[in-house]
Amino acid sequence: MNKINPKALINSKWTKVDITNKEKHFVITKVDFDEEQKVLECIIEAVMTHHEYSIDWRDLKISEKWLIGWK
Repeated sequence: MNKINPKALINSKWTKVDITNKEKHFVITKVDFDEEQKVLECIIEAVMTHHEYSIDWRDLKISEKWLIGWK
């Protein structure tokens, strides 16, 4: 399990384990917080295609799906 601090998500780099559409490397481009500093929205962008996806930031904790950094 990957350890993640939600406040350090912005601009962090990730590698997707199960590659789809040749999208393997990603960067977190936007993180919105509510008044209680809970994550409301997390936007991740594919480096090669520049497609953006809204994801549940907790999915990044699952090491079978995501690796920290670009591998």
